[in-house]
Amino acid sequence: MNDTSNNLESPVPHLGAGGGAFPGEVHQTAGAEVVLSKLDDLINWARSNSLWPLTFATSCCGIEMMATASAKYDFSRFGFEVARASPRQADVIIIAGTIVNKMGPVLKRLYDQMADPKYVIAMGACAISGGPFFYNTYSVVKGADHIIPVDVYIAGCPPRPEALLHALISLQEKIKLGLTREQIKSGI
Repeated sequence: MNDTSNNLESPVPHLGAGGGAFPGEVHQTAGAEVVLSKLDDLINWARSNSLWPLTFATSCCGIEMMATASAKYDFSRFGFEVARASPRQADVIIIAGTIVNKMGPVLKRLYDQMADPKYVIAMGACAISGGPFFYNTYSVVKGADHIIPVDVYIAGCPPRPEALLHALISLQEKIKLGLTREQIKSGI
């Protein structure tokens, strides 16, 4: 039998939360394991696997967002466990639904109260462009990006829970790579 437990040369990859690879290598030594990594990679990995969403649901997209947290889709598996009602404890705001002009200053205030780094996801046609039903209405904002910068857009009316999961996981991957907000917005 070939015993590889004493092989000091080969690092052992570890999987992190959500199935993402841990940003480093674990080296076996005589009596312990030593983790070698860059601090920036470790911080980005931890930040990406503990995104706490602030929910801003004003329309039917909010129902799909709630379904994403249910047992069938369970976004807590990917590190989005703690949905917050306080912007001071949130990392990402999910705008799900129509934004009217009266809600614009409230949305801006919530965004300003979030700690840096902060990320924004616009979910559904209403949050992206004013929506198919209310687009030419005087009271509807023609997209969340007229009020705050948006990092990820999710198309659909309403988008499926799988689309929200895909957007959240895509945002996680971009954060793990250490991309800045400007790079995330530009689609790099």
